[in-house]
Amino acid sequence: MNIIKEIILNAKHLFGWKTNRKIIVFSVDDYGNVRLNSKEARLNLDKMEMKIYSRFDLYDTLETKEDLTQLFAILESVKDKNGRHPVFTTFSMTSNIDFEKMQKDDYTCFYNETLPETFEKLSKQQPEAYAGAWDLFRQGIAKGLLKPQFHGREHLNLIVFNDKLQNRDKQLLCALKNKSYTSISDEEYPTMSSLAAFDFWDIKDNIKFIPIIQEGLELFEKIYGYKSTFFTPPVNNIHHCLFNVLKENGVCFIDLGMIRKEHQGFNTYKKSFNFIGKKTKENLRIMVRNVVFEPTEDRGINWVDFTMKQIETAFRWNKPAIISSHRVNFCGHIDENNRNKGLMTLKNLLDEIVKKWPDVEFMSADELGEYYNRKNK
Repeated sequence: MNIIKEIILNAKHLFGWKTNRKIIVFSVDDYGNVRLNSKEARLNLDKMEMKIYSRFDLYDTLETKEDLTQLFAILESVKDKNGRHPVFTTFSMTSNIDFEKMQKDDYTCFYNETLPETFEKLSKQQPEAYAGAWDLFRQGIAKGLLKPQFHGREHLNLIVFNDKLQNRDKQLLCALKNKSYTSISDEEYPTMSSLAAFDFWDIKDNIKFIPIIQEGLELFEKIYGYKSTFFTPPVNNIHHCLFNVLKENGVCFIDLGMIRKEHQGFNTYKKSFNFIGKKTKENLRIMVRNVVFEPTEDRGINWVDFTMKQIETAFRWNKPAIISSHRVNFCGHIDENNRNKGLMTLKNLLDEIVKKWPDVEFMSADELGEYYNRKNK
């Protein structure tokens, strides 16, 4: 590793809360989201020359029964000093597009459905992949292998979505007809991603996001039986004017980037620096992921070695290692080789962690937040 990379790796740990405990948190985004429906859907999109922008467009599907079964086997194969297995904090959506209802309405209006409804539909449409998947997901929660937290109502931007729908955008309609929301260009929207729920052009548009956040958090509690206290926005974008809405609806911790570019409207941005424990004026505590683990992303690196180096640096500075990852690394519905690669690398990483640090402790993101609060009363 060159000197500049080494300096950057260490510099991000200079500020913020410290702890002598060797804590590992896995923060894994995008659970509960339907991006790609099936192999058949991807083939249809390919025939229509729908571009593959990233591995997400190629492999990212709602978690299947086999995805979960194999993930749980890996997590249960390792224990920390307290006899606890690693836990995935699954940052999850509470709703998806209701593709069937939109089709009946000739794709003239946006409709959504709750996550349990999505699983119920897919268990009938693709029983070999989804029959029993939702029950298994909840078993994973009961076993302490998964701990869902709020990632948004849907993983899409309704401003972009509705604009494309009104203009009968060919890409959007092609994706919807294949019960997917992927391979959609947003080049004509300079400040908005089609996937970033809280992106905007005019700052006044944020008022439209208030009921989406409120409804999403209400649904989260109905679905999982507890309030989400931790939030990370889709594509990590949100304006601070929405922080009060989060706080008023039970969120205590928000996951943001260390160097954050916050859109102020009309393509102007403001930079800020974040660290673990930084408090916003709304009394939210910011948590910053300081380790990256994306084993199916080709960066020309050994992901186990790279991730171990990041964890080692965090521990050297007495910081918890908050590992950022995505569900796509563990998806095998489109290609089993993708899941096999991700899970094999995860297994190797976990084995190396407990071997190098026998006193390591696995926690969920919200547990880390609660521990922080106890230590900083």
